[in-house]
Amino acid sequence: MCRNITALRGLEPPATDDEIAAAALQFVRKVTGVTKVSAATREPVERATDDIATIVSRLLDELPARRQPPKSVPPLRHAEVQARIVERQRAREEHERMHELGIAHQH
Repeated sequence: MCRNITALRGLEPPATDDEIAAAALQFVRKVTGVTKVSAATREPVERATDDIATIVSRLLDELPARRQPPKSVPPLRHAEVQARIVERQRAREEHERMHELGIAHQH
């Protein structure tokens, strides 16, 4: 689980919707202690994440500009994180394809 939530105010270019949603999910996971979303927790976690992302977007729009950009950048801006996301998506798609084709595989 996360230890820090990255500052999004003052980023250049500005924080994207995906970065705001990732920070919101990180916050929800931290305060609830939910490390992995399950069928039982999916709906309330997604609802809370959406609500918080909306609030954060509005807050970032309303706050005055920062004098200095934040010292750290959101994880989604790191190449290695983007590579992991692409690999996870590829693996997920391959797994779904195996199901569709009826190919035996491990879970």
